[in-house]
Amino acid sequence: MAGYGFGMRWRQRLLLVAVLIAPGLSATAATAKIVKVLPHLLDEKGRHTLSPSLYERDAYQAVLRRNLEKCSALRFDIKWKARFVDSTRLKLRIEVRGSQTPKPLVLERFIERKASYNRWTSLTLDGDSYKKAGEIISWRATLWDGDELLAGQKSFLW
Repeated sequence: MAGYGFGMRWRQRLLLVAVLIAPGLSATAATAKIVKVLPHLLDEKGRHTLSPSLYERDAYQAVLRRNLEKCSALRFDIKWKARFVDSTRLKLRIEVRGSQTPKPLVLERFIERKASYNRWTSLTLDGDSYKKAGEIISWRATLWDGDELLAGQKSFLW
């Protein structure tokens, strides 16, 4: 009888280990994340900063926010990650709500993935679209694999 109880416990433990490990074995599912979205105002020369310092960048962005007449565009720098995704269909989309636009403005860009799955991509709202938008109220960034939404991030007011 003692041997029978030990064998049952051993089988139960083996089954428990198999149940816990099984989900990790199918790790080929697509995983994606938008890590960070940085909206930067650009001046007439297309600059978002005057020097490479982060402090100087933030100070210059504050100057541009106070003097919107000096701005020519709004660039969104997006850091994203994607693993096990078909690179031919990967698309990054930004939707922007402005004070003068009834519907969100949409910017899209197809992404060519290199060897790295972790990179920065920029999308720029410029020209007439930027002028017609007025003051930017909110934004939403999404990463798509064809028609399937993989990841997203939005501003507080979206």
